[in-house]
Amino acid sequence: MKMLNSYPLLQVDDVAATAAFYQAHLGFAPVFESDWYVHMRSSAREHIELAVIAYDHETIPEAGRKRTSGLLLSFEVEDAAQEYERLTEAGIPIAQPLRDEVFGQRHFIASDPNGILLDIITPIEPDAAWLASQQ
Repeated sequence: MKMLNSYPLLQVDDVAATAAFYQAHLGFAPVFESDWYVHMRSSAREHIELAVIAYDHETIPEAGRKRTSGLLLSFEVEDAAQEYERLTEAGIPIAQPLRDEVFGQRHFIASDPNGILLDIITPIEPDAAWLASQQ
């Protein structure tokens, strides 16, 4: 198989509201829109794509017609602390506050309107003692 692209497809109740959330808060722009499916691309990096679909749409096999849950989407950004402030001020639910991890991440976890978790990450230097313990 020669793969040309890959993107997450979130199965949701409210396609329009979910797409609006990702457009307003994460910088995605629609590439294709219908009442049951929206395909979006990052305004900052066009190779980053995301789509949302009505979970009960006929194109999904009956056995798979379930709302997306238990998913964590990771987005690497230039400044997680700045994004934390911006999303907090916008009233976006925060599941885990901003923190630095010894393995080299500054991040926080927010939640989209469907409860899908969004891990907003900026790489930082790993803790020297932790790094030494890994060798």
